[in-house]
Amino acid sequence: MAKPLFFYGTLRHIPLLEIVLGQTFDPQQAQDAQLGGYSCHAVENAPFPMLVAQADQMAQGVVVSGLTPSCINRLNFYEGGFDYDLVDVALEDGTAAQVYLCDPQRWQADGAWDFTVWQAQWGAMSCYAAREVMGHYGTLTRDEVAAIFPQIRARAWANVLGSQHRAGQDVFAGSVEVAEHRRAYTGYFALDEVDLQIEQFDGSMSPLLARSYFIGGDAALVLPYDPVRDRVMLVEQFRMGPFGRDDPELWQLEPIAGRIDPGETAEQTALREAHEEAGLTLDHLEVVAKGYPSPGDSTGYYNIFVGLTDLPDEAAGIGGLDSEAENIRSRLISFDDFLAMAERQALANTPTALLAYWLAHHRSRLRSA
Repeated sequence: MAKPLFFYGTLRHIPLLEIVLGQTFDPQQAQDAQLGGYSCHAVENAPFPMLVAQADQMAQGVVVSGLTPSCINRLNFYEGGFDYDLVDVALEDGTAAQVYLCDPQRWQADGAWDFTVWQAQWGAMSCYAAREVMGHYGTLTRDEVAAIFPQIRARAWANVLGSQHRAGQDVFAGSVEVAEHRRAYTGYFALDEVDLQIEQFDGSMSPLLARSYFIGGDAALVLPYDPVRDRVMLVEQFRMGPFGRDDPELWQLEPIAGRIDPGETAEQTALREAHEEAGLTLDHLEVVAKGYPSPGDSTGYYNIFVGLTDLPDEAAGIGGLDSEAENIRSRLISFDDFLAMAERQALANTPTALLAYWLAHHRSRLRSA
């Protein structure tokens, strides 16, 4: 019979545990417990904890008994993706148990970990991420899942942001019945296929429809604008979309942009990306638009800003993160030239054209301020 398992971290969250186990969990299987000789710490820059060996400390958690070999295999797959493996321990009351531990050098501890705070901040995202992770159980190895986990977590954060979104369009709120939902591809991006019926405006249900959608995550886009010098900054870089479309212009002009990382707001992402891509510090953000660039086939959601800043001649140059293989050239363009490019359809990136016309409308206000 398998030893009981001691959970000190995220798997104390019952909705997450049920996703990983693939079945309903009976709370009576869990009892409060303590593990001596360890303290529970947050992991630096990650939404999960680790145990740190400390002789005079006590880690709080629950001990779970009665887990089947199938449940243990699923738990090993999930925890192994974070480099946690089962280790035999003796709990404070003498119970022989097992706990998931990582190599002490694998992660960097970062202060005490609070389960209640974690539930409020990361519980929903962790459940979304776990659904995708466990969807690969039996098809990918835990190391293969670990390699794409940053993308999995970013998609999960986009789900959290999407579930909180209400644009207030006063539109039809019909029902949707899903017959089958499957992941067709996963990697840096993902593609889902779904068979579903949707309620029609007359109240009837549509025939069964086969649809698919691209999952790219939420993004923040920001156009730096200097109201004193009356000029903007655009960035130029190679883009896969034009490459796949056989466009002869593979390098594109666009605003500074980046994916919203887990835990970030769109505003925080805009400020961070301006610094990473162009070395800029933005003084103020003006909201331009928020919405789906292509809602018929993509979950992508754009948060578009104008960022007020100082743009001297030396602000232009080459930037980007080596860790993300970015090679980005920033270019300074006068407002008049920028608007003229939009007027003659020389801006092939539609958010950039939107920014040109928004700035034309608000330029006087920004300059007078």
